[in-house]
Amino acid sequence: MSAIVTDAMREQFARDGVLVLQGFYDAEREILPIQRAVYEIIGLVADRHGVVLQRKAFSPTHFDAGYNQLTSVDRAFGGEVYDLVKQIPAFVRLVCAEKSEALFRAMRGTDFAGIGTASYGIRIDRPHEERFRSHWHQEFIFQPQSVDGIVFWSPLAVVTPELGPVVACVGSHRDGIRKVNRTGTGAAKSGAYKIGIVDDEVVAAGYRQIAPLTQPGDLILMDYLTIHQSGYNVSDRPRWSMQSRLFNFRDAYGMRLGWKASITAGTEVQALFPEYFSEESP
Repeated sequence: MSAIVTDAMREQFARDGVLVLQGFYDAEREILPIQRAVYEIIGLVADRHGVVLQRKAFSPTHFDAGYNQLTSVDRAFGGEVYDLVKQIPAFVRLVCAEKSEALFRAMRGTDFAGIGTASYGIRIDRPHEERFRSHWHQEFIFQPQSVDGIVFWSPLAVVTPELGPVVACVGSHRDGIRKVNRTGTGAAKSGAYKIGIVDDEVVAAGYRQIAPLTQPGDLILMDYLTIHQSGYNVSDRPRWSMQSRLFNFRDAYGMRLGWKASITAGTEVQALFPEYFSEESP
């Protein structure tokens, strides 16, 4: 990996806080088994609830066939799929892949990387659904293992402008940790999505924004402090994307915190970071 990660790549990532690696994963060997497993899980959940799906045989380009029909019967059935797809062995192998760990170590210049508890999964962003769309945020507040961390973001389907690519604020990581609250953009959202950067739209507007169009096998790296959000899906199918998060065990800030688990694993981030929560928070 040290031969693949060049000084220019490190410099770009240090400057921009975001880097796109095309074809980092093997679409046939590493991505296809995940897509196939998603297809099977959709079918099994449908069988469990007695939903007869009208769909064609598996295809990598339509691995999620039947998902829209399933969720049209009951939104909760989609939640079952969401919980199950993160348990796909091929996906877990990708999260723990030696080359992913080696990439992190080479980018960060460390010999010891970690994967945060409850820090990986597969997002299913349904069309025109705002409640669960992640708005402008920095990963660190939600993943307090180490401030020296990187988000690994990779699509399971070709990302078009209509599908809503992830949007990143270039260079925003260099301005440090932003204050957050629960009364701004995220107030109407669910769970962890309620927490958002104070005056997020104003803050984000101060940076050049990029929204890379990617395809299965591509990988986007984002610094834990890079401000980013999910794009708006205005297509007719969900946006399926994989996220994992690696951190530097040797980061002094993370060590002081005790390498805490993700907010989704129960970490009380407002108690952990009272200095970063605005007084507007309850």
